Amino acid sequence: MREGPWGPPPSARLSPLLLWVPLLAFLLAGRPASCSCQGEGAEVAGEAAAASMGLDGDGPPETAAGHISNSANGRFIYGVASSPGKRASMEDFSEARIDDVDGEKVGMFGVYDGHGGVRAAEYVKQHLFSNLIKHPKFITDTKAAIAETYNHTDSEFLKADSSQTRDAGSTASTAIIVGDRLLVANVGDSRAVICKGGQAIAVSRDHKPDQTDERQRIEDAGGFVMWAGTWRVGGVLAVSRAFGDKLLKQYVVADPEIKEEVVDSSLEFLILASDGLWDVVTNEEAVAMVKPIQDPQEAADKLLQEASKRGSSDNITVVIVRFLDGTTAGDKSEDKEKEKETANDQNS
Repeated sequence: MREGPWGPPPSARLSPLLLWVPLLAFLLAGRPASCSCQGEGAEVAGEAAAASMGLDGDGPPETAAGHISNSANGRFIYGVASSPGKRASMEDFSEARIDDVDGEKVGMFGVYDGHGGVRAAEYVKQHLFSNLIKHPKFITDTKAAIAETYNHTDSEFLKADSSQTRDAGSTASTAIIVGDRLLVANVGDSRAVICKGGQAIAVSRDHKPDQTDERQRIEDAGGFVMWAGTWRVGGVLAVSRAFGDKLLKQYVVADPEIKEEVVDSSLEFLILASDGLWDVVTNEEAVAMVKPIQDPQEAADKLLQEASKRGSSDNITVVIVRFLDGTTAGDKSEDKEKEKETANDQNS
């Protein structure tokens, strides 16, 4: 796999061979030594518990699924593509929806990459956006509403999942479109990239334990980061922020980093994807592949196929949102040339 801007991708988020490390740490800290620390493809137990959590069960989401929809104001369209790839199980989930909130049409898109089973990812898909649009500050202070809703949803999942003996967690990379605002929130190593003015711009940061600020936060909370094929929290988890992961919750928080962009004519499209794409495709490559494809569903399918072709070993999920009033840098250059030609003709 490539070594991208966020460091070497993990072969798996969880390292079952290093169970003794976190267990010893928890025992020394007086915590229960029940951390299962299972791999991403581990069997998910407790169908009854899942049902009580409002989940549809532990089956995988529909794969290679795509949707295209115009928003009510005709400002954007989107496409979704998903596949288990080379993995035996599918732990990625995605969501794309348009809601009317206080008379405002709102677009909401998310990619959730589960580890330790599907429980956390499926729960976040079913509850995060529903909780968000109920937040009293959703329209007036959207950033605060997103941050509070991420943590509230995480707390609710931990309560609902408290009877489970196996730990489960999930990343979340979400995009909210409210009027002329695009707000991207991220927890974990799924990623959001936009094409603005013809350029690829990452609007989220992969949360990795070896990042200076993340390592410091973890160590200040009493945790540790060690190398085990990649850098891992407690020698187990290769992401430093996530939903769930109750036995590591003191260190692995669900606080999202949020970035806001203006939706104007320079904003062409957004790519949300799990690390199954980003492990093998750079931000610039993804944008270059999507740029000439106007149909976002076709573009999402293209990225999924390319990631598979390049040998991605993970589940792959891609959501693409194309803004209909966006123009490329090339288009703008052509427009300026036409304006110059027109001016010359008028002056001749």
